[in-house]
Amino acid sequence: MKATIKPFVGTWHIVEMESWDQKYVNIEVPGHFTFKKGGVGNFHFGLVGGEMDCCIERDNGRERIDFTWEGQDEMNSVSGRGWAVIKNGELHGRIFFHLGDDSMFRALKSRTVKHHE
Repeated sequence: MKATIKPFVGTWHIVEMESWDQKYVNIEVPGHFTFKKGGVGNFHFGLVGGEMDCCIERDNGRERIDFTWEGQDEMNSVSGRGWAVIKNGELHGRIFFHLGDDSMFRALKSRTVKHHE
């Protein structure tokens, strides 16, 4: 069976990060990951924002979204990679900064935001 991006499409609001507290995560906007049908997306948490290039892989029978990203952290160019899976309706994953920090994250899918894919 071919893996599909459909379960990931939408905005997921970050409710927990391992490396940063919730006050920092939401300092500019509510922290989030947004995935779109075309295999692209974006995220923002704290003072970090980026654009993602995504692909879906199958891992032990579960769909996993893998992504590379580039963006800014306090006006400095940054890049990295990450991954996420859906467990019990929640997005669980890890984001990595190239040659820098990494953090686990947990996010809940937005039910009220309208998406224009």
